[in-house]
Amino acid sequence: MNEYAIMIAWDAEASKWYALNDDIPILLEDYSMDRLIERVKAAAPELLELNGQPYTNIRLSFTKERHAGY
Repeated sequence: MNEYAIMIAWDAEASKWYALNDDIPILLEDYSMDRLIERVKAAAPELLELNGQPYTNIRLSFTKERHAGY
């Protein structure tokens, strides 16, 4: 199983949550953290496949940062 740690942080200037992982690679943003997590779960397998990486049997873990920006 391939595991990917997704960092989630609040961008105060944009008033949005964003999710970032360089291994997938993924950078998404949304006004809702719950909706953002669902978007990441949906997009990650497709992005991995497009980048020629194994995209089945993956595990995503999410880590929330308190203060972060782009």
